[in-house]
Amino acid sequence: MAKKLYVGNLSYNTTEDGLRNYFSSFGSVVSAKIIFDRESGNSKGFGFIEMSSDDEANAAIAGSNGQEVDGRTLRVNEAMDKPHHDRPRGGNSSW
Repeated sequence: MAKKLYVGNLSYNTTEDGLRNYFSSFGSVVSAKIIFDRESGNSKGFGFIEMSSDDEANAAIAGSNGQEVDGRTLRVNEAMDKPHHDRPRGGNSSW
């Protein structure tokens, strides 16, 4: 089962391909995604990597957390699920 990892403190020059290549040394990378600002199009300095197994994800955390990539020290840990809110987005829900 694939496991998603949070990768923080990324250089603004790091690309998704570069991230995928770096993490491929720890196992099979299912997906690599850097988060970009919608308005400016610039990297927000973090992203997510999905590894194909728990063992590979654990190896990636152990091998990359605190390591320097593109001049920045990475923070890598297991990604937390995004909280879901009970109320709908936008508009007035009391109608």
